[in-house]
Amino acid sequence: MSVLARATPPGAKVFAQWLLKPVQKSLLLVGPTVLWLVVLLVIPCTLLLLNSFFERGTYGGIVYTLTLDNYARVFDPLYLDIFLSSARIAATAAVIALLVGYPAAYAISQAPEGRQTAYLVLIMLPFWSNYLIRTYAWMVMLNPKGIINNTLVSVGLPTLPLLYNEFAVILGLVYNYTPFVVLVIFAALARVNREVLEASEDLGASGLDTFRRVLLPLTASGIATGFVFVFVLSIGNFITPALLGGKRVQMIGTLVYDQFLSARDWPFGSALASVLVAIMLVLMFAQALLARRIEASGERAGEAARVAVPGHA
Repeated sequence: MSVLARATPPGAKVFAQWLLKPVQKSLLLVGPTVLWLVVLLVIPCTLLLLNSFFERGTYGGIVYTLTLDNYARVFDPLYLDIFLSSARIAATAAVIALLVGYPAAYAISQAPEGRQTAYLVLIMLPFWSNYLIRTYAWMVMLNPKGIINNTLVSVGLPTLPLLYNEFAVILGLVYNYTPFVVLVIFAALARVNREVLEASEDLGASGLDTFRRVLLPLTASGIATGFVFVFVLSIGNFITPALLGGKRVQMIGTLVYDQFLSARDWPFGSALASVLVAIMLVLMFAQALLARRIEASGERAGEAARVAVPGHA
């Protein structure tokens, strides 16, 4: 027996043997992530949900008397209209982000492999600066004395109301979240088997038909993921509507912010936030199910296309 083995305490040997077991190794690897999620996500959301069932104090804060009035107020026509307006703005931003991001992702996927990484870095380059700074930059460009309106005036055109409206909010959301869409769709395009596209061409399909009937279904899971990603981040956003929308555009994110910091109605703000989190979870769950079904149907369609052309089997 070596000197090192004799010097090793029995407790250390037992602990080392415990770590070598597969279950313990998995727990050791997953443990920090689970702890992080529990402390920074599960516990705060649970406290938020619990606070939503209490009453607001006379001067703000929380009175620990159980009530459902906060959720009744959430579905008041006034606040329900803000929810619907936020969903419309978020959906519009998500659709535009897809229309911009899909061609960009496709162009990158068709570039030489040596350049694809550089192009993706350029797509993510805006994230090297702070979100707030990027939003302030749009305020500078869109205001009545900004570069866009000054350019219009210099060529004899009237100025345009580009700031403090829904257009500015949607523009800011699309700008900030389109890079995520590009990455998601690029990943979906990278998984597409090129032989399937070649089989479609060999069967006489045009480029448009190949895109519509083959490539689009195969990347539909990436499209769904990108849409839900932008929608979820947009509907709860409060920085962009607060800065680019001003007081003229009210979204659910700014409403929650105002309830906590201005109105000091923490229980009602918690109820609004809890409903918003529930909507996000439902959307993400639905997207996951839809992505699985789309991916399975796409694989079946691709296999059928390969079988149809013996040379590509």
